[in-house]
Amino acid sequence: MTTAVVPGSFDPPTLGHVDVIQRASTAFQDVVVAVLLNPSKTPMFSVDERIAMLREIAAQLDNVEVEAFEGLMAEFAAARAPSVILKGLRVVSDFEYELQMAQMNRHLKGVETMFVPTSATHAYLSSSLVKEVAKFGGKLQGLVPPVVERALLSRHPQEHES
Repeated sequence: MTTAVVPGSFDPPTLGHVDVIQRASTAFQDVVVAVLLNPSKTPMFSVDERIAMLREIAAQLDNVEVEAFEGLMAEFAAARAPSVILKGLRVVSDFEYELQMAQMNRHLKGVETMFVPTSATHAYLSSSLVKEVAKFGGKLQGLVPPVVERALLSRHPQEHES
């Protein structure tokens, strides 16, 4: 049976990410949520923090594992063969970028990519927007799971006091 690899930085995980992971868990026997370790970026949350949040989020999904990876996604996915990379798409501009990545992953290791449109209720969500909302004291309910909301509030407590 094919494993779905759901990659991303997940900094932080949003309800859009959760939607894609849950849908993957119903369509595939095994799902690996692959948390990107990117040394060229400075994330808000460490890889260990992101993994812990995602493991709590996916605790009720028996067929979902969460792992860190660095390097080429094609290598990570090929090591779990047979596998497919599963990417959620929000808008057309996501497709343009992800199509190039999909073609490169297929070229490098023959790994296929499948695209899943995010649910309309989450199409506007991005981790960077969520971080900005948290930074300026905006309402986080409906954007992120409770574990992520707590983590964001711990990073920006003064913005959310009233």
